[in-house]
Amino acid sequence: MTSHEREQDPSKQGLLGSTSGHHSGSESDSDDNNVNTNLTSNTSRTPNGKKNQQHRRPKPTHRNRAPSFQPLPTPNKSFLARRSRRHHRTPPRPFPTMVPLPPGGTSASWADSYAKASLLVNNMTLAEKINITTGVGWQMGLALGTTAPGSLVGFPALQLQDGPLGIRSADNITAFPAGITVGATWNRQLMYARGKAHAIEARAKGVNAILGPCVGPLGRMPAGGRNWEGFGADPYLQGVAGAETIKGIQSEGVMATIKHFVGNEQEHFRQAWEWGIPHALSSNLDDRTLHELYAWPFGDAVKVGVVGVMCSYNMVNNSYACGNSKLLNGVLKDELGFQGFVVSDWLAQRSGVGSALAGLDMTMPGDGLRWADGKSLWGGELSKAVLNGSLPVERMNDMVTRVVAAWYQMGQDRWPKDTKPNFSSWTDEKMGVTSPGSPSPQEQVVVNQYVNVQANHSIIARQVAAEGTVLLKNENNILPLSRTTGIRRRQTTTTTSEGKFKIGIFGEDAGPIPSSPSNPNACKDRGCNQGTLASGWGSGAVEFPYLITPIDALRREFDPSTISLHTHLSNSLPLTSSEKQAIADLDLCLVFVNADSGEGFTSWSNVRGDRPDLFLQKNGDGLIQTVAAQCGGGFSDVVVVIHSVGPVVMEAWIDLPQVKGVVFANLPGEESGNALVDVLFGDVNPSGHLPFTIGKRLEDYGRGGQVMYLPNGVVPQQDFGEGGVYGVDYRWFDKKGVEPRFEFGYGMSYTQFELGNATVKTVKAKSALPAPRPEQPAAKPPSYSTEVPSSSEVIWPEEGVIRKLEKYIYPYLSSQEADAAVSARREGQKYPYPEGYNVSQPLSEAGGDEGGNPDLWEVYVSVGVDVRNMGKVAGAAVPQLYLSYPEPKTKAAPAPTQQPRDGVKPDDNNTNEPIIHGEEGANEGKKGVDFPLKVLRGFDKVYLEPGETKKVEFDLTRRDLSFWDTEVQNWRMVVEGEYKVRVGWSSRDLKVEVRW
Repeated sequence: MTSHEREQDPSKQGLLGSTSGHHSGSESDSDDNNVNTNLTSNTSRTPNGKKNQQHRRPKPTHRNRAPSFQPLPTPNKSFLARRSRRHHRTPPRPFPTMVPLPPGGTSASWADSYAKASLLVNNMTLAEKINITTGVGWQMGLALGTTAPGSLVGFPALQLQDGPLGIRSADNITAFPAGITVGATWNRQLMYARGKAHAIEARAKGVNAILGPCVGPLGRMPAGGRNWEGFGADPYLQGVAGAETIKGIQSEGVMATIKHFVGNEQEHFRQAWEWGIPHALSSNLDDRTLHELYAWPFGDAVKVGVVGVMCSYNMVNNSYACGNSKLLNGVLKDELGFQGFVVSDWLAQRSGVGSALAGLDMTMPGDGLRWADGKSLWGGELSKAVLNGSLPVERMNDMVTRVVAAWYQMGQDRWPKDTKPNFSSWTDEKMGVTSPGSPSPQEQVVVNQYVNVQANHSIIARQVAAEGTVLLKNENNILPLSRTTGIRRRQTTTTTSEGKFKIGIFGEDAGPIPSSPSNPNACKDRGCNQGTLASGWGSGAVEFPYLITPIDALRREFDPSTISLHTHLSNSLPLTSSEKQAIADLDLCLVFVNADSGEGFTSWSNVRGDRPDLFLQKNGDGLIQTVAAQCGGGFSDVVVVIHSVGPVVMEAWIDLPQVKGVVFANLPGEESGNALVDVLFGDVNPSGHLPFTIGKRLEDYGRGGQVMYLPNGVVPQQDFGEGGVYGVDYRWFDKKGVEPRFEFGYGMSYTQFELGNATVKTVKAKSALPAPRPEQPAAKPPSYSTEVPSSSEVIWPEEGVIRKLEKYIYPYLSSQEADAAVSARREGQKYPYPEGYNVSQPLSEAGGDEGGNPDLWEVYVSVGVDVRNMGKVAGAAVPQLYLSYPEPKTKAAPAPTQQPRDGVKPDDNNTNEPIIHGEEGANEGKKGVDFPLKVLRGFDKVYLEPGETKKVEFDLTRRDLSFWDTEVQNWRMVVEGEYKVRVGWSSRDLKVEVRW
C-alpha cells in the first residue's frame, strides 16, 4: 500500500471517535490524579488549548473503591437505559494497590544480563533513560513501534513489530497459519518450529521484538474477534503453545512479547473512544478465576523466560490494565517473578506517574491519550516527574534496567551496530522518509530494501496448516479422496462419453478474491471476507507473499484424464438453470464455506471485530443445503470444508444424509490449498483436534460466553463471575451438562488408535501448600544512587546539535520547565502516592522465581499410557490427559498457618469448606470451592506406524494439581481423597483412568 494509505492506519485508531480529540481521564488504581504525570502538570488540554476539567467520571471516595455505574439519565427510558438497569451490578471489589513493585534482577538465569545492564544504566543520562522507555511516536520510525537510542552509552533504538503470525506490514515474509491453527495441531515441536522461523525472519528484517505470541483473549466468548490469534479456549493449551512459541522465537535472539495481559476477551468497547464512549470496558474478574484461567498461560511464558509482556487496552475491575498495580506488580512481577519489561498496547497507557508506579516499563507508541499528536504521558513529562520527585529515581532505573537487561538476555548486544529495519511499515515504495508521521521536512532515503527472508519456511507453514486441519466427519470413509478416481462411482451415475468422474467445487471460499484474483492483499489488513479465508484481520494479519487457494491446488492434483471438474466459486443463490442441470449430474460435491472476524478497529459487513453470531457467513448454510439437495439429484455425496476464526453452528446441515465429510481447516495461511489437499488425498493423515468446543447454538456457551454488543454503562461492565473457573468452553459445557456438537479436543483420523496399560507413579507426596518461598532471591538486583539527577541532563541541546521533528517525542525540557520541576521538589510539594506506598509489603508465598514458587514446577505424579495404532495406515495420535479434583466427604485438611497478603481478604471461595462438584444446582448456595468437572493437564502427539505401540508419559506438577486458595493467597493441593486422572482422545472420549 502507499504511504498515503497507511498515513492513518485504523489498527491504531478508533472506529467511531478516537480521532475526535476526546480522551479518557479514568484513574488507574495507583494514580488518583488521572493522567497527571507530575506535580507541575496537573491538567490535560483539549485541542483548543483550554484546560480540560477532570469531570468525565466521579473520583472514588476511597482510593481502593471503584465508582459504581449510574445509568444514563433519560426521560423516555431508552433501550440502553433499560438494559443498563437490568444488567447493573455492584462493581467488583477492586484489587488492592501493590506498590512499590519488586525490582527486576532476582532470577539466577538473568543475573549476567542484569549485571551488564546495571553497568550501562549507571552511565546513562536521564534523557537516555527516558528515550529507552518511551516510544518516539506513531509513524516516527520504520517499525510499528520504535524507541529512541541511548546514544552516549551505545544502546540502540529498539524496533517492535506485529504480530503473532508473521511480520506485519513487511514484504517477502512468510504468512504462517494463525495461532488457532497452531493450537489445533497439538504438536509442541511445530509450535516451537513456527516461532523459530518467525524469529529468523524478524531478525533478518531488523526487528528486535515480535509483538506475540497471543494468549489473551483466552476464548471465553466464542464470537470474540481476536480469538484466532491465540491457541485455543483452554489455559493449559494456551500456556504450552505460548511457551513453545516463545522458546522458538527467543532461541534466535529475538524478544518475544506475550499479550494481552489480561481480560481482553472482546473487541467491542475494548478501548476508550474507539466505540464512541469515553471509557474502555471493565473485565471484572475474581481472584481465583484470574489465577486459574486468564493469568495461567502467562505463568508458562514467564517460566520459559519471556522478556516482554504487553498489557491490554481494557480495564480490569475498573482499573486500566496498563495501570493496574495488582496485575503488573502483584501478579506478574511478584507472584510470577517476571524479570523483563511490561510494554503497553498501542495507546493503552492512560496515566503517567500512576502507570509507572503500577509497573509499566515502556509506553507505545509514545503518544499519550490521542493518536499521532506527539504529546506523550512520558517523554518530557517523565523527565519532569523525575526532577520534581513525583517518580522515584529507583523506579525510573528499574524501568530502563528491565529493558536493557532484556536486550542483553537475547544477546542483541552482539548484533551488528547498524541493525535497523530494512523495510517500512508505512509505504511499499523504495524511497521514503524515516518519520512519515512528522510534517517536518525530511530527506528521502531508501526505506524498503525488499529483503526476502522466507527461506524454506513455507514447509513449516504447510505442515502446521495440514496438522492443524481437523477431520470432524467421515461417514463411509469418504475421505481420503483419490486423484484419479475421486471416490467410488454411484451405480446410477450418468457419465460423459469420456467416462470421467464428475466433481463439483462450490463456494467463494475455494477461490481467490473475486474482484482481485491476483492480489490476496486487496483488503487492507485483510479486513474483509472475500475469497478463501486464510487469516483473520487486524494487527495480527500480514501481507501474503502468495496464497495457494483450494481451487488452485485441487485443479493441480486431480487427474484431468479421469476427473471432470465443475466449479461454482460463489455463494450466490438460487442456482441458475444451467447450474442446476450441471449439479444434478455430479458424482461428488465439495462445498467451501467460512466465518471471519478480527480486530475492532475495522468492520466488514455486520462483523465489527467480534462476530455477531456463530453462523457461517455469506449464507454458507444455505449453500451447503442447496448443494446437498441437488448434487447428483440429491443422491451424491457432499464434503464440506470450513475455514473459520472459531466455532461455527452446523445444525442446519450437519445431519443431512448427503453430507458425508466435514473438514475444519481453521486459518491455514499462505499454504492453504497445498495443506488441504495433503489431507484430502491422504498424503497427511489428519491429526488435528479442536482447540475449542463447537456448540449447537451460541447460547450453549452460557451468558458469560456472550459478547457485550451494547454498552451497559458509560464504563461498560463485563462480569466474568458467572461460571468462575468453569465458565469457559468445555468446562462450562461439562458443568452444565450441555451436549456439544463436537467437543473440545475432538478430531478424527484415517486410522484407529487404542489406549491401554495406564500406570500412575508417585514422585513426591501430597502437601497442601508449596514449600516456603526462598528467603533470599537467587540473584541480587542492581543498586543505583537514588539522588535526583541534574536537570542539565534533560535540557534541550543547543540548536543544530539535533534536528527537531514536529510530533517526534523527545525527553527534553526547556530551561524554564526544568527549573520549575526542580523548584517544586525543593519547595516540598508532594505527589499523592497511593496509601502504603512507603510501607514494605510482604512478598507473595506463591512467588520466588520465574514462573512462581519453584515448588509449583516440581513433578509430583507421573502417569503412563500405551498408545497403539490399530489401523492399516500410519498416523499421529493425540492422547489428552484430563484431571478431576478429589471429592472429600469431610472438610479439606487445614493448611499450615499462613497469613493472608496485606489488603487481601477471603472471598466466597473459602477453601476450608467442603468441595462442590456436580451439575448445575448441586449444593447451590453453599460456600466452598467449586471445581470444574475436569481440566486439561497434559497432551502429546505420537506418530505410529500400523501396529506400532509407544509409551507416553505425562508428568503432573504441583501447579497442575493445585487450585488458587483466595484466603491464603497461594496455590493449594487437595490432600484428602483421590485425584481422578483420565486419558483419551477428547474431553468427552476418555478411555483409561487412574487414581492418585
